[in-house]
Amino acid sequence: MEYDVVIGLDVGKSTHHAVCLDPGGKRLIDREVSNTEVELRELFIQATCHGEVLVVVDQLHSIGALPVTVAQAMEIKVAYLPGLSMRRLADLYPGNAKTDARDAFIIANAAWTAPHTLRRITVPSDEQANLSMLLGYDDDLAGQVTAAINRMRGLLVQIHPSLEKALGENIAHTAVLHLLVKAGGPQGLLTMGKTRIDTQLRKHAPRIHGRLTEQIWTALNEQTVIVPGTAAAHKVLPAIATLLLQLGDQRKQIARDVEEVLDAHPLAQILTSMPGVGVKIAARLLAEIGGDVTAFPTAAHLAAYAGISPVTRRSGTSIRGERVNRGGNKRLKNAMFMAAFASLRADPTSRAYYDRKRAEGKRHNAALICLARRKIDVLYAMIRDQRPYTSATPIAA
Repeated sequence: MEYDVVIGLDVGKSTHHAVCLDPGGKRLIDREVSNTEVELRELFIQATCHGEVLVVVDQLHSIGALPVTVAQAMEIKVAYLPGLSMRRLADLYPGNAKTDARDAFIIANAAWTAPHTLRRITVPSDEQANLSMLLGYDDDLAGQVTAAINRMRGLLVQIHPSLEKALGENIAHTAVLHLLVKAGGPQGLLTMGKTRIDTQLRKHAPRIHGRLTEQIWTALNEQTVIVPGTAAAHKVLPAIATLLLQLGDQRKQIARDVEEVLDAHPLAQILTSMPGVGVKIAARLLAEIGGDVTAFPTAAHLAAYAGISPVTRRSGTSIRGERVNRGGNKRLKNAMFMAAFASLRADPTSRAYYDRKRAEGKRHNAALICLARRKIDVLYAMIRDQRPYTSATPIAA
């Protein structure tokens, strides 16, 4: 990057602290800036009087989104200093104080003393930004679904363990949720009777309603005592079931919105042509990588960014080996891992590679990581060349 001055921004909810440094380390600007477009523009205009400007932030999203957007709108270069790198650099400076001014100085000085720690920021397309927001919201909804299911299981284990065991993996099935909304709990199910339970389940589970009914009715008759708290549970269980139904409807709507955005993207058909990559994984890849891989010089850089490349450990003659990379972009890493897993059935080539790694002594997860690393090479070439997947797709160096 070529620049004459650097602005380090320690971003905050209502105000940011800005420190502007020249190559000699002189502080040209050191003040708080309100988190508004007007004041941010004034700050950047003041800094441009000293030459080409680079803005460095410690947060990209949420409270750091406006400064980044304003700088990019003014055609000012922007870079990102990850939080872990920021804290490591802070240990190199004297003093234990933690202030916004000190942090802003460290962020700005990193551009001069440790430029390798900075990450380039590219302007995301509308499709990429929309996918990121939709998928982020879907992740939040998924967390709420998991918490609600765990809460429901906990209640059933407390008042009727046999019923919880009988429901098993079907506890969040739409048919079961509607049944709990109608019946309330174990006592309500007994009052309904076996025939009405089967009739209710048949509406939303036409294939498994018979088996479910038998399991539920058998479990209900295995317990005759009423555990204290059952009356309250009959009020809470329908509320949780209703919440799960609402969350399910919201996730379905988000899935439709994601598919609509993805269909309009020119890379959609290219990405989904790779075995194991469906609509959701393709959307995640576009949200995390975008439609341009020029930010990564090689496929190895992209693999390192995803946290798929192994980390070498060597020290003298006693420690020699490699370990799993715990860093990187967790969302991208998970997407590639799931794509590798799904391709085991869809693609004979992927299956053969996986089997070869297993034959070498690698465990299941390690073999999948190796397959995901191989897919990163293919994915990089596909996006770079704007070509769909073929068995003869060239692997990037």
